Formats: sequence, C-alpha cells, structure tokens
Amino acid sequence: MPESHHRNDIIPGFQPPVRSGWSGTGIMAAAATVLWLLIVLLVWTLLAFFGASDDPLRPILVTVAILMPVALIWVAAIALRAARIAEDETRRLQFGLDSLRQSILADRQTRVLGSVPPMPQDSPAPSPKAAPVPSPALPEEQPSLSLGGEIEPDASSLSATDLILALHFPDDDRDEAGFAALRRALQDRPTRQLVQASQDVLTLLSQDGIYMDDLAADRSRPEIWRRFARGERGRTVAGLGGVHDRECLAIATARMREDAIFRDAAHHFLRLFDKRIAAFEPGATDEELILLAETRTARAFMLLGRVTGIFD
Repeated sequence: MPESHHRNDIIPGFQPPVRSGWSGTGIMAAAATVLWLLIVLLVWTLLAFFGASDDPLRPILVTVAILMPVALIWVAAIALRAARIAEDETRRLQFGLDSLRQSILADRQTRVLGSVPPMPQDSPAPSPKAAPVPSPALPEEQPSLSLGGEIEPDASSLSATDLILALHFPDDDRDEAGFAALRRALQDRPTRQLVQASQDVLTLLSQDGIYMDDLAADRSRPEIWRRFARGERGRTVAGLGGVHDRECLAIATARMREDAIFRDAAHHFLRLFDKRIAAFEPGATDEELILLAETRTARAFMLLGRVTGIFD
C-alpha cells in the first residue's frame, strides 16, 4: 500500500482528515497545566520550608487545590476545540453550498442565453406584409427552469483529482484548489447530486457532534472497494465498515431510528455514493481509490453504511 508521502504526487494539496491534532488549543492547555504545577511545587516547597500544620484534612485540600484547576483548564480546552471544529465544519459546508448554488444559477443562465437565437447583423428591413416576429423574452422574465431533462456533461470528463477534492470539500476559504475542483465537479450532474447529499448528511451529523475530521476508520484495501463498486455485498466487503467509534455509531443509529428526515437523507446519500463509485472505479487507480476513501464524504458513507448494515 503506498505511503502517505506519495499521495501529494497524485493530488497536490490533498490532506486527509486530521483526527488527533490539538494544534494551538492543546499546546496552550498543556502550557497552562505545566505552569500551574510549577506554581504548586513552589508553594509546596515554601510551606515545607517554613513549616506547616499537621491538619488531617490538609492532604485532601492540597489534592483538590492541585487537581481542580488542571481539570478546569482541560475542560475549557476541550470546549474550545469542539467549538472550533463546529465552526470550521459549518463554514466549510456553507462554502460548498454557496458554490453549489452559484453553479446551478450559472448553469440556468447559460441554458437560457443559449436558447435565444442570435440576431443577424445585416438583416434586411422587414416587409410591410410580413407578420411581426415576437421578440424573445429576456432571461429574467422567463420562469425557473427545471434541472430535469437537461443535457449533462459526460462523467468521464471529470478528472479523478477533481472528484476526490470535491468529495473532500474545501478545508477553508483559502483552499483555492479545493474550490476550483468543486466548481468543476458541480458541472457533472451525478457528482453535484452526491455533493449536495453529502452536505446534507454532514450537516445533520454535525448537529450531534459527529465530525468526519475526528472519525477514525480502518483503511480498506483498494480491491475491497472494487468489489463493492462491482456489486458484491456481504462478508467480502465487510472491511469497508471500518468505523468502530461506539458513541458515534450509537448516536447515528438512534437518529436513523427516530428522525425520518435524517433517515431519508442518509438513504438518499448512500444510493448516490453507491452509483458514483460504481462509475468511478473502472478507470481509477488503486492510489485514487485510497484517496477517495479518505475524503469526508467517504467517511460519512462508512459510518452510515455500518449503521444501515449494507456491509453485512
């Protein structure tokens, strides 16, 4: 299986979800903890030097005095980290939703303008006996057009790189490569539908504190993904359900059972992902399948697939 440092040669800038990094929040919490322990050690030394009472409650009070601030520091750090993850996830999904909306509006405008016949530059003056020709309606006067029945680009025109980056979603507002790939991917109708369905389930999962960047999943071999894409089910593809976080599984299972909106969104997403990977697999390399499996969309598929039992 290829090492991680080879993946940037395939898709520059692609970074799989980070599941264990604390960044600045953890560093600050650790520094505050060390500083507090140093203060406690200094006070303890001074008390020992000047002498202290033999009060039997003294060890208990000292223990509480030491541990309580440490606990408060790490509770605050965990709360800040959770808030930061929630904010990043919301901003990322909002960026993707805005790009999806702009792509649909641009597609509609292109089709409307394309339906207006060009006017000849040197057309002769109309004959007095000729019936007047009604002018075409302006784009803004036309009713909203349905997306059904439109001519879609060939799915093969979408590169594997663009598909993978689009399903991973841009990391932040500075991820130019991610946004460019997302815009190109949204021109392909099956991918656009999958991206929108993925946004829906990621948003719903985030409401319960489930984020793909924190979700650990076993990495499956490319041949297992190929078997699944070709229609195999059961024990041969059970490795794709590599999510073992009991809390996340319990939350998602309860949501599937109790929330009809979540259940419909999850089943719709699973069907679209199934179809898209079936179309993607024949021309994909093993490395591209591995990268696809590390996207946020694929992690949501693993979690919901495990909950619904499609890997059993």
